[in-house]
Amino acid sequence: MSTGTSAGDPEGVVTVTSPFSVEETVERILRTAEGAGMTVFAVIDHAAGAQEAGLRMNPATLVVVGSPKAGTPAMASRPVLALELPLRVLVWQDDGQQVRVSRQDTAGWADRFGLPEELLAPLSGGARLVGTALTG
Repeated sequence: MSTGTSAGDPEGVVTVTSPFSVEETVERILRTAEGAGMTVFAVIDHAAGAQEAGLRMNPATLVVVGSPKAGTPAMASRPVLALELPLRVLVWQDDGQQVRVSRQDTAGWADRFGLPEELLAPLSGGARLVGTALTG
């Protein structure tokens, strides 16, 4: 697993490389999230949606996870934070057949949303989730 940010990532996004297939990476993320007591709110297969529309795209699955216990205090303090929550993890395959995992970078949220770090600390689970899923 590559642990650096992809050079092409937009601000607020962190991408790492997965040594597993898209399907296995998604399954590992789901198992890790559930094992950590997180709620899996949705799994969206974008490639399947494209195919239903008569279009083609590389595999791309969005996993929406979170913890109401962790997110609610921050959203209650700053409701627009709900635009970022629950956390989203995108598992996708690039044109070179490499599987990537992209997630939101919560590091700048304190400044962006004007919230104290201690209120946002419980929301930093995306990095741990992806790291554990890809190495554990």
